[in-house]
Amino acid sequence: MESLSWDYILKYVLLGDSATGKSSLLIRLTDDRFDMTEPTLGVEFGSRIISVGEEGKRVKVQCWDTAGTESFRSITRSYFRGAAGALLVYDVTRRESFEHVTSWLEDLRKYADENVSIILVANKLDLCSSTPETIPSIQYGHPFPAPETPLDTSFSRSPSPTPAPESAHQANLSQSKDYKPRQVTQMEGALFAKQHGLLYVETSAKEGWGVTDAFEWTAREVLDKVKKGEMERKKPGGVKLNETEQSTRGGCC
Repeated sequence: MESLSWDYILKYVLLGDSATGKSSLLIRLTDDRFDMTEPTLGVEFGSRIISVGEEGKRVKVQCWDTAGTESFRSITRSYFRGAAGALLVYDVTRRESFEHVTSWLEDLRKYADENVSIILVANKLDLCSSTPETIPSIQYGHPFPAPETPLDTSFSRSPSPTPAPESAHQANLSQSKDYKPRQVTQMEGALFAKQHGLLYVETSAKEGWGVTDAFEWTAREVLDKVKKGEMERKKPGGVKLNETEQSTRGGCC
């Protein structure tokens, strides 16, 4: 069937603490629905074909949703190998899940290929707001405006972190609609992403905000690397071209 044709297949991994919404993001991508899932045991799999870039390349993203608990960490690390893209997910209402991002990132860069494209995903935005917030573009080298007051970016490992202060808008929403306070600000997440060379997106698996963007932006960066020949040097197992693309490019990456 024509609808099942693809130009590229990309391997993705979803990683981050347990209960950050990784499985819900995957279900939103593959089935376009929201489901309250049980904690993942080991890994789960899902795939979908998405259109990427101005050329409309049809990319089949094959996603491995990894468990966020420490007991499965050695198992999930093995799925990082060969990944072309990765979604590093945290819950904006749980600061500890953001503080653990550094550890997950270290694991990913240790076990995955050096050219893996990573997007930092600030999930569960619907718990803090009735509408998605507009974020400045920091993809592909665009500058991100510096905060008026410098942020302390030394992420503490304290078991009882101090939540980020609420804005007046967030406080009003919390009082009127029982929204949770946001414990990781947009600026803090975006600056962390820029400092570590990551893409950044804010999502709600429940409402569908930004979910397709997370996968599409990452795929776009992977395809840019393919065009530049960066993937050919490492030959990652997470990128596969169909026969037409191979003949056009004169070979496979």
